Amino acid sequence: MTSYEIPRPTNGDVVDLIVTDHRLFEDLLRELRDATADRAAARAALAEVVIAHGEAEEEQVYPQLHRKRAITGEEAEHGEEEHAEGNEALLALLKCKGTDTDKFDTAVEEFATALTHHMGEEEQTILNPARQEVSEQVRQDLGVAWATHRNRLLEEGCASIEQVQAIVDRATKEGLLPPEGEKEDEEKEKD
Repeated sequence: MTSYEIPRPTNGDVVDLIVTDHRLFEDLLRELRDATADRAAARAALAEVVIAHGEAEEEQVYPQLHRKRAITGEEAEHGEEEHAEGNEALLALLKCKGTDTDKFDTAVEEFATALTHHMGEEEQTILNPARQEVSEQVRQDLGVAWATHRNRLLEEGCASIEQVQAIVDRATKEGLLPPEGEKEDEEKEKD
């Protein structure tokens, strides 16, 4: 667990709840960048809330928004792919031994890049349609379902290195991330 207090709402409009978590992510990222902060605690808190948040979205929100035709299957899958990429970057950050190294700073920025890209895109292509295409009652119901799932994961602890590794492995198996050998080939092509 972590010394940072992670809010645990139990209800509300799912769009508002998700956006509130996004702002929490930004606050914790600022802490990770601050050499005078308790970076280990900020990393632990951010890992827990990011994993719980994303898993709850994939289980509770994306399928319902797709059923309600607020988003397409491709948009839901793209959101899941971005979660997988973020989780992969999170895993690299969690594997950093110290919090005062160049490796840690690089891992923070790589994770921040993946996370902020996803937040911006999700707010525009998934949450905006949800605001416009889904009734207030459905958003409230989804808020309860999402918060319940998220809070259960937070209570259980969901972001150990082993847990995040299992989530990344599952995403690779589901085709949301390229297999390890292909990742190395992609990196070489970028250089």
